[in-house]
Order: sequence, then C-alpha cells, then structure tokens
Amino acid sequence: MKRNNSILLSTPYLIWMVLFTLIPLGVVGYYALTDPSTGEFSLVNLRQLGMYMPVLWTSIVYSLVSAVVCLILGYPVAYYIAHCSQTAQRFLYMLVMLPMCMSFLLRTLAWVGLLNDQGIINNLLVAFFDWLRSLGGVFAGIPEDFGRLTLIRTPGAVVLGMVYNYLPYMILPLYTTISKIDRRLIEAAEDLGCNGVQTFRRVILPLSMPGILSGMTMVFVPAVSTFYISQKMGSSSTVLIGDVIERQFKQGNNPNLGAALSIVLMLLVFVCTGIMNRFGGDEEGSVVV
Repeated sequence: MKRNNSILLSTPYLIWMVLFTLIPLGVVGYYALTDPSTGEFSLVNLRQLGMYMPVLWTSIVYSLVSAVVCLILGYPVAYYIAHCSQTAQRFLYMLVMLPMCMSFLLRTLAWVGLLNDQGIINNLLVAFFDWLRSLGGVFAGIPEDFGRLTLIRTPGAVVLGMVYNYLPYMILPLYTTISKIDRRLIEAAEDLGCNGVQTFRRVILPLSMPGILSGMTMVFVPAVSTFYISQKMGSSSTVLIGDVIERQFKQGNNPNLGAALSIVLMLLVFVCTGIMNRFGGDEEGSVVV
C-alpha cells in the first residue's frame, strides 16, 4: 500500500517530465539525426558541427571568464553574509535575490542604456570633463566630447552582462556552504597558531569547495548557452553558440543543424554537472567534525 501511494504521488511529476522533458528531447534528437531535405536518418548534421567548434570554444572561454569573475566577486560577499547576524543574513540574502525578481531582458537592456555611446555613463563623463574645461587654466585645452568611451559592443561588455545576471547563482551556494562550516574548526586552527590567512587557506577554503564548484557550474551552464546578452551588448564579431542555435531556428531555417548543436551543448552541460557531482562532494559531509 505504501509503495502504491508513492507511485500515485509521483504520477504528476512523471507526467510533467514526460511531456516537457523526454518528449522535447526526443524531438530534438529526431531533428538532429535526420536529413533536412528527405527526413531520413542521417549524420549530415553532426558532420557540420566541426565548422562551429571555434564558436563553441569562444562560448566556453567567455563562460569560464564570467564564472571566475563571479567567484572573485561573490566569495567575499557570501563570506560576509554568512558571518552576519541572522537578521542581517535574511536582509542581505533578500538583496542578493532581489534582481532575480526582475526580467532577465530588462536587466540586460538596463546595462545597454548605461553603456551606450550616448548612455548615462558616457554622458556623465562628458559632463564632468566639460565642467573641468569651464574652469579654464590647464583644463581649457580638453577637447570637446572628451571622455566618451566605447563601453558597449566589446567582449568586456558581454562578460559584464553575464557577471551581472548570473552573480547571484554564485553567491547563494557559496553562502549556503560557508554558513554550514563549524566554527569550532576555525577556533581550533586559531588555537593551533594559524593566522587569518592560514586559517582561510587550510580550513575555510577547502570546506567551501563544494559551494565553489556548485557556483561555478551554476554560472557556467547558463552563460555558455546565452544569446541575448551577446546580441545586445556585443558586436557582430561576438558570436556565441547560443546565437548560432537561435539563427538556425529563426533565420537559417535549418532546425536540424540547430538541434544537433543543441545536443552538443546539452552534452557539455551534462559533463559540467557530472564534474560537480563527482568532485563537489556532500556539503553536509564536508563540514562534519
């Protein structure tokens, strides 16, 4: 009876998985392994993947850079939140989550408005140098429109968009892991003569590795498949694998090739998830004394 109840309770989830996971994956696999002209089984789409490998490597590099930047920025934030009072932790946790309540598209467009050639940042820089020029003296020779920078349509702008949108995905698992570290381990290291740097390197950092791996994966996976950020904040030369897939479905009228590229991307995500599961360990087990 208990087993029957378990099956009955899991039925809605199983139906959901079949309808919205297994069937769509089956459709993607069908398109990837069929000829676009005849509809027969063929590997012609997989043979074309080689020409897109440079784009895939570019996407991987951008995603890794974004993940590393998120780690550098997110670790101190997560460490600080984990060592605040419970009230402060809840408030700061809410602040980290607050941007996620806004549409991904709106967050990206907001940065476009900030970084445009006629955007807020450039206008403020130009106004600042205009003010300096109005003072005369050594500032009188500042050229007109001085200070206007090319902040958008650059690789740095694409990385900035990824970091801004995916930084909470790094902070949250790090905060969860660091907050579970037993304070007695830190006190024991200090009693044994470790200074702050040694305590962090030998105790805190190793125990927070599950959170680091989890955060790196949670940033890398959506970043490697993104396309909207590169389209709005990058240039025509900043083409990521997500852009290629979207074009195959929308502009190239070749969903078969787009499906094949999607399978490659999905396999890459599976590899990243497998690495996290293999080396991340159990967060609970990593902090047990």
